[in-house]
Amino acid sequence: MRLGGYVIHSSNAGTLRPCLDSLAAVCDDLVAVDTGSTDGSDALATARGFRVVRCRWEGYGAARAQAVAALAPCDWILFLDSDEWLEEPALEAIRRLKAAPPDAPYVELIRRNWAELGGKRFLYRREHPIRLVRRDHARWDRSMIVHESLPPGRTASIGASVEHLFATSLDGMRTKVDRYALLWALRHHLDGRRAKWPPAQWIAHLFRELVMKGVLLSGRTDAWRLAVAFARYHVRKYELLREVAAGRHDDLLKLLREDRLGELFDALAGTAQPALAPPAAPGANRGAVPAAPGARYEPGAGAFEGK
Repeated sequence: MRLGGYVIHSSNAGTLRPCLDSLAAVCDDLVAVDTGSTDGSDALATARGFRVVRCRWEGYGAARAQAVAALAPCDWILFLDSDEWLEEPALEAIRRLKAAPPDAPYVELIRRNWAELGGKRFLYRREHPIRLVRRDHARWDRSMIVHESLPPGRTASIGASVEHLFATSLDGMRTKVDRYALLWALRHHLDGRRAKWPPAQWIAHLFRELVMKGVLLSGRTDAWRLAVAFARYHVRKYELLREVAAGRHDDLLKLLREDRLGELFDALAGTAQPALAPPAAPGANRGAVPAAPGARYEPGAGAFEGK
């Protein structure tokens, strides 16, 4: 089994090194998709043995498709975000998988989402995203500007964890919610999605975060505030879907409809919405949860949509 690994990054030098080290420890071929770094992130990747593929930021779907194309000789693909890393037990589990690949085309890991708020670090919640994919099932495409989930398929689990620096700023998370919700509304308007009643979304998703995800049991006020930010996302996306249907974002909708994704993200960067490429985050050391970096805004599916 030949295992390829990739990461998508922009100016993420502060959190990138643990991710690079993790992929390099188990992968036979390494690719870093650079969407416009200016802080030496590309040099870090090159020094660690990664081939750097440079592209304009057009969303995670397009970037992931480029990574897969660059890893054509590989049988399986492992991918991490630039603020994710693997500890030794997870690396050992992946080495065992390489020796005996599963029949299922997908392998999920347990993602442990760490928050660092108010000078304190805590585990916010766990998820089960797919992070290993058999290459013939690695089917990302440009339409996935918000929801990048792969097509349904049989999924195996190896009981290993991926560590994720999830949130370092409540304000940053709230800002991310607004930007992400607008992209979601644009995409799903084109798909014919109908708006749901926002108050029902508040109730359903607050219950999901606080009770079903166990956040309420943490006893942490900051954790509850993060849960409110997630519930707000689901409310806001349907509010914006109504706005898009009413013609309030026709300029952005036209760019999406015409597949001018680079221009779409540039246009968002020129409004009150910050650019949606992965931004910079200061330093982190491998083997430990990184210490208090800046907010990391990621428009991928993991934070809101699951795997």
